Amino acid sequence: MQDRIGQQYQDETKYHRGRIPRRPLDLVDMPETYKRHPDAPAIVSLPPVETSGGRGLWRIINGRRSQRDYTGAPLSLRELSQLLWSTQGVTDRAGDYDLRAAPSAGALYPCETYIVVNRVNGLDPGVYHYLVPDHRLELLRRGDLSSEVGAACLDQQMAAAAAAVFVWTAVVDRTRWKYGDRCYRYLYLDAGHIGAHLSLAAEAMGLGSCMIGALYDDEVNAIVGVDGERETTLYVGVVGKPVRRRRPRRS
Repeated sequence: MQDRIGQQYQDETKYHRGRIPRRPLDLVDMPETYKRHPDAPAIVSLPPVETSGGRGLWRIINGRRSQRDYTGAPLSLRELSQLLWSTQGVTDRAGDYDLRAAPSAGALYPCETYIVVNRVNGLDPGVYHYLVPDHRLELLRRGDLSSEVGAACLDQQMAAAAAAVFVWTAVVDRTRWKYGDRCYRYLYLDAGHIGAHLSLAAEAMGLGSCMIGALYDDEVNAIVGVDGERETTLYVGVVGKPVRRRRPRRS
């Protein structure tokens, strides 16, 4: 039965012409778009981002490869700021609504970004949460978690060696509110869009990155402080200064 769960879900959430379920949208109970931590011990303002210039898109796409070996050198706060904006930053407004760098089903933006900082100049090691509308970071937890996050990522030590580990979670009800059980299809698509943006932004900046889908879910949930049900980890990306620019394994 275990092997059939995925296929059963795909079958039961398919759309069929003339039989698309209609869900009444309760605007009163619509989930909040942004998550904040009022008790965060510190808020970090991020440097302004670059929105023009840089390398051409086609060269960036051609050069993108997963990089798993890092020098141990730290990222700058400006580099982290640029990566955060490139993945989930606000790029435009439609009325009073923020539009972001990566697309989202129904523009509901269920994904939250947490950063496990191993080595970033100007930041204490620890866990931070990205405040999208403010382009700032909330400090959630201080301490060197490099070994812990490496173990949680299926013992892949590139997560311990990277300068920063991006953890993307989903606040499930933001998308379920509109799409019901089909929402899980969209949660993972949204996370994939964000991960692609991170890998291209890292390549554009001369950094190395690798996306990680193999992880001990509840261990990562515990590191960033989410319950694994209402909010749960979807995807992880690691970034660091690459040991050398080369074409490693195909991925």
